[in-house]
Amino acid sequence: MAQWPEWVDHLIGWHVYPLGFVGAPMHLESQEVSHRLGHLEVWLDHVVALGCSGLVLGPVFSSASHGYDTLNYFTIDPRLGDDADFDHLLQAAHDRGLSVLVDGVFNHVSSRNHIAQDAQNAGPDSEAGRMVRWRDGQLDVFEGHGGLITLNHDNPAVRELITQVMNYWCDRGVDGWRLDAAYCVNPEFWAAVLPAVREKHPNVWIFGEVIHGDYAGIVRTSGMDSVTQYELWKAIWSSIEFHNFFELDHALGRHNEFSDAFTPMTFVGNHDVTRIASKVGQDGAILATAILATIGGIPLIYYGDELAYRGVKEERIGGDDDIRPVFPARPADLSNLGADTLRAHQDLLGLRRRHPWLVDARTQALELTNERYVYRSGVPGIEPLIVELDVRDGCSALIRQAGQVVWSSRG
Repeated sequence: MAQWPEWVDHLIGWHVYPLGFVGAPMHLESQEVSHRLGHLEVWLDHVVALGCSGLVLGPVFSSASHGYDTLNYFTIDPRLGDDADFDHLLQAAHDRGLSVLVDGVFNHVSSRNHIAQDAQNAGPDSEAGRMVRWRDGQLDVFEGHGGLITLNHDNPAVRELITQVMNYWCDRGVDGWRLDAAYCVNPEFWAAVLPAVREKHPNVWIFGEVIHGDYAGIVRTSGMDSVTQYELWKAIWSSIEFHNFFELDHALGRHNEFSDAFTPMTFVGNHDVTRIASKVGQDGAILATAILATIGGIPLIYYGDELAYRGVKEERIGGDDDIRPVFPARPADLSNLGADTLRAHQDLLGLRRRHPWLVDARTQALELTNERYVYRSGVPGIEPLIVELDVRDGCSALIRQAGQVVWSSRG
């Protein structure tokens, strides 16, 4: 693991799916530029007021439809804007003290990407053909998606391309990367790529999307700084929904072990899963956020979760639309329906910012039943937080420090 960049010390990310946020068309129909990134820029003061210190962007590079089918790694998606629009967003974020991380979709490309097209035309034994993977004489596709062609990560030319892409955008001012579908890429590939990125940009922070597997081993072998903590995500909502805090206690024990090896990226929502408020209701979502705010790791807040947005992930074409919504033109246009959840998020993230040591915290169970869980969260030499979770009669959470209540979901 690389040396910890200073800006990560207080990182709390606001995770946004830009194409949905700005209401871009579902498919790229032309190269005509629509300057929509200003819509996102208007919300940066909301991000700061929420208590976040970073903007974690989903795909922004030119793509055929949903952003994860890249057409060109070196251009901004014209449905979002152009280079000048992106530079302006970067500057506006940095002016507010927000770091900016972008999504690197480096496992696969669109079937319309010139890499895939050249490979198809030249055949598997050609220089172009060796850029991608093949299966039974056909271009290999990612997880059954015919429009997504898997890159050949054993090819040095692919390594050189991804290194060039990452350095190009870091040169432009990007602070960090989320590596999409990192669980599909051999960690040794990243071990060959990332040193050349860090050599030019020693303060970059890089985390991978890893759903399952040996988290610590992947971080150690790949050279990434962190990976997504999906085990904990599942345990948080599941323990609330099914009144089983034994699952959460087990996951937090695992989380302690992971935290001994690296600093996990923690979350209760993202662009691929059903909204936490749809899973466990508004009070349950606040309880989940209380957990997120009081455990070790680097927390990510998925846009709209702080406003109690609902959305259900469905396994069908367009099944992600509900969880990737357009946002109002400006914060003043929000209704008051999510006001209580927003206030709770601001209080909890404020608590975390006042206790920056929480990024390194370890938890210990003090009381555990199916419906009530009390844990200690702390680091050596500092007064710990005592967190009480209860789902016996609705969902409630209470946080104490030195015997004093510092936050309660019941007001």
